[in-house]
Amino acid sequence: MGKSMAETRDVAAGRCTAPALAEAFADLHAPLTEQQAYNESSRCFYCHDAPCLEACPTGIDIPGFIRRIATGNATGAGRTILDSNIMGATCARVCPVEELCEEVCVRNTGDHKPVTIAQLQRFATDALFDANMQPYARAAETGKKVAIVGAGPAGLACAHRLARYGHDVVVYEARAKAGGLNEYGLAAYKMPDNIAQREIDFILSVGGITIETGKALGKELSLDQLTSDHDAVFLGLGLSAVNALGLDGENVDAVEDAVDYISDLRQAVDLSAVAVGRRVVVIGGGNTAIDAAVQAKRLGAEDVTLVYRRGPEQMGATDFEQDLAQTNGVIIRHWAMPVAIKGENGSAVEMTFEATQLDGNGRLEGTGARFTLMADQVFKAIGQAFDAAPLGGGAAPEVSDGRIVVDENGKTSVNGVYAGGDCVAGQDLTVSAVEDGKVAAEAIHLELSGQNSNKGVS
Repeated sequence: MGKSMAETRDVAAGRCTAPALAEAFADLHAPLTEQQAYNESSRCFYCHDAPCLEACPTGIDIPGFIRRIATGNATGAGRTILDSNIMGATCARVCPVEELCEEVCVRNTGDHKPVTIAQLQRFATDALFDANMQPYARAAETGKKVAIVGAGPAGLACAHRLARYGHDVVVYEARAKAGGLNEYGLAAYKMPDNIAQREIDFILSVGGITIETGKALGKELSLDQLTSDHDAVFLGLGLSAVNALGLDGENVDAVEDAVDYISDLRQAVDLSAVAVGRRVVVIGGGNTAIDAAVQAKRLGAEDVTLVYRRGPEQMGATDFEQDLAQTNGVIIRHWAMPVAIKGENGSAVEMTFEATQLDGNGRLEGTGARFTLMADQVFKAIGQAFDAAPLGGGAAPEVSDGRIVVDENGKTSVNGVYAGGDCVAGQDLTVSAVEDGKVAAEAIHLELSGQNSNKGVS
């Protein structure tokens, strides 16, 4: 495409008025009133062998906290939640409950809808925060010092539990703010009212936790030094590498990483200053792709098309998220993969896609049929990968299939080093990362107390 023939990109801020943006990025789910919470909690059967409890990765006593709401003890319900999941406030807003606890609710049959567990969980945790209660206290100081790398859900959950046991915890975070995915990687309309930082403030208020920002493993920190200076180390590194399309022209300025765009949007003080294209294409099928597409539409993009190489059943995004995209005006095109990008910096790009299908062995293949889409912005949301490079320079944990190898307690192949969250194999969910941090903290505490003889992953 010659420069004189290139179509100029149309990427601009201020496509929506301030009132329209305020409405578009308002809370996705309005919080329950006291009466609504009571009415909903009364629908629960308080099952003895509750399938919802079994479905929760952190094992929250769901019938127990709902019963407390029904009896007027909302703060007690919040304590019940946080005992199992210290980030229960965030999880109430972003956890895919339609595939976990609410999916298996015994109310979820026929014409009956499940108990809205997530909404009740939010009601209870909000009540606890609003009451400025700190139900946890530190045990006597042990003199042990633990380093945690990464102030995301796994790292902060691990830090909180270790601090409660009396250990001193230093959390090293590469970015300017703590929170990880909760602060930088979730759609703004899911995390209003600065809830991520409010939750962090609550976690830190237990005492014994110091956060040092701007400290990245492999740069300002080395694993060898951390293990030398601390009694134990927990790695909550997340997934910092973004998968590439592998196409020529991918590096033009019209093609962006969806995770970076979502991060920039979350940190924006003024949403009207965030630029968005008139025509936007998002490539991917997970929640990140949905978040990028919906937010682009809410920022004022005229046409947003999400393209995924397989069918709706194979998308990583839940049915709820897919419905959310379409009700926000996002067009989802299944069974298509990108094969070419044509464009220059300063111009709109022409993206060519090929229709796909499954062959006789269930493998994806192109059909030869192609179509093109013009775009001012293209967001790549085809997954993230773990970057093992920062682990180098000394004794490094074993890595297999792109993730750190750990045992059932989160222990790595390096003695005294644990890991959890997205950097290890798992569900890549906030709730799962919290559980990883909690499990590892228990194991670290036992080891530091001389009660654990495990030597790591063999």
